[in-house]
Amino acid sequence: MDADALEQILNELKEREPIFHRRQFGTDCVALEQMTCEDFWEIGASGQIYTREFVIASLLERYNAPEPHEWPCRNFSIQCLAESLFLVSYTLSEPNRTTRRVTLWRRERGSWRIAFHQGTIVG
Repeated sequence: MDADALEQILNELKEREPIFHRRQFGTDCVALEQMTCEDFWEIGASGQIYTREFVIASLLERYNAPEPHEWPCRNFSIQCLAESLFLVSYTLSEPNRTTRRVTLWRRERGSWRIAFHQGTIVG
């Protein structure tokens, strides 16, 4: 994959990060299922492992309140791991902490789906 194509993909995925905080991509159960792979899982900043079902249930509750802030992200990078599988990493600055994040994105039938996500507290 050439650098221009990879940059275009990164620009598409930047709009979706941090995952689950860009409400324009959907906030109901159907939308969340469509944006996550069936075998999606996550390692939270606490080190806890979360299943797709747990994450979706938690998000449905979270979406009852407005977003608490803008979720500013910086230092994005992307790697193509396999055909239609991309690793995006970035730094997220929240009011009380900074985390490094990675998301595995899979392109399936013309749509972006999340395969895995991890956040690690760095400050």
